[in-house]
Amino acid sequence: MHGTPHIVGDVMTHAVVSVRRATRFRELVRIMWDRQVSALPVLDGGGRVTGIVSEADLLPKEEFRAVPPGHTTLLRRRADVAKAEAATARDLMTSPAITVSPDTTLAAAARTMAQERIKRLPVVDEQGVLVGIVSRVDLLKVFLRDDEEIAEEVRREVVSYLFPAPGSTVWVQVHGGIVTVRGRVGDPDLLPAVARLARAVEGVVDVEFADMWLPSAEAPGPACPPY
Repeated sequence: MHGTPHIVGDVMTHAVVSVRRATRFRELVRIMWDRQVSALPVLDGGGRVTGIVSEADLLPKEEFRAVPPGHTTLLRRRADVAKAEAATARDLMTSPAITVSPDTTLAAAARTMAQERIKRLPVVDEQGVLVGIVSRVDLLKVFLRDDEEIAEEVRREVVSYLFPAPGSTVWVQVHGGIVTVRGRVGDPDLLPAVARLARAVEGVVDVEFADMWLPSAEAPGPACPPY
């Protein structure tokens, strides 16, 4: 029922800092430091994502320095030993990388991040070629939608859908992402559905009801301005 959902392509970062599989450890650290990023997609010769190197992949080498010779079992996992001994992105990266396409919805991307416990997702085209990267903060950009844009979608996709019949006059106002619904409704039992569907509109922070009244009331309620 709702308008077209926002997708990863709407919010992703297009200019992505990436590395090759042969990029060496020290260069990886330098790039992360200079570019202030916490992870780097690793590409093959065709620009396809083969893995991703994060700060967590680099830390075992520092941890290894504190482990006495012959006591590598003190490291958390056998994989940590391999990463501690690795010198290139090929051996350090987490592979295969979890990726999304530009047309993935923000909700689906957020669900993937939560399930996989990761902070970012490389964005690839149909051939697996890197076209961007999306982070947790990028997914939150939807909450910066213009209030009037949100209000118009709630009016069009929720109010007009649930209250099309004569006898219902409902107004919608949005401030700071909070939707306020007020006016005359023919069936108050539909209000929970209004709240549920309005919260599903991207950018909505919360839904409130104010000055709601029934057309059958003896005395009509106050007239509401057409927000």
